[in-house]
Amino acid sequence: MRPAALRDGLELRPVVMADAAAMVAAYALNREHLAPWEPVRTPEFYTEGWWRQELARYEAGYEAGSMLPLAVFDGDEVVGRFTLSAIEHGVFQNARLGYWVDHRLEGSGVATGAVAVIVAHARDDLGLHRVEASTLLHNVASQRVLERNGFERTGMAPRYLRIAGWWQDHYLFQRILDH
Repeated sequence: MRPAALRDGLELRPVVMADAAAMVAAYALNREHLAPWEPVRTPEFYTEGWWRQELARYEAGYEAGSMLPLAVFDGDEVVGRFTLSAIEHGVFQNARLGYWVDHRLEGSGVATGAVAVIVAHARDDLGLHRVEASTLLHNVASQRVLERNGFERTGMAPRYLRIAGWWQDHYLFQRILDH
C-alpha cells in the first residue's frame, strides 16, 4: 500500500523495521490508554528488540499477502496503528481489521479517515469481499468509527478475546465491499 495523507499532515503507511523505536515510543506513551483495550503486555513488549522481531514477522506477513501492518505517522512519531490481518483470497476474500489511535487524537476523526483508506485499499487493490472487525461491548467510540465506515454489527461473541487479562465479550462487525 502506498502512503496515504490523512488530515493535518498525518500519514498512513506500512510499518517497517526502521520503525521499531517509534513503535516502542508510541506504546510507552499510550500504555495506560491502551491497557483496557488490549492484551496484557510483558515488559519485553516495550523494547526495541521485541519490536524488531515483531516487525520482521509483519514484513514476512506483508510479503506473503496475509497481513497489512500500518501506522499513522506524525513525522517520525507513530500516533496510531492499523492492521489488516488474516487476509484470505480464493473463495473467502476476507480480512480482519484492528486499530488504535494515540490518546491525544481520540475523537479527532483520524481513526475514521484511516479506516476509510484501508477499506478502499482492501476493495480496490486487494480485491477483498469482506472486512471484519470486533469491539468490546463498551467501546462505543470504536463502534462509531466502524459504523461511519459502513460496517454493520452482525452479532456478539461471548468471551471472544483475552483483553486486559480476561476473556471479554465482543460485538462483531463486517463491511461487505462493493465491486
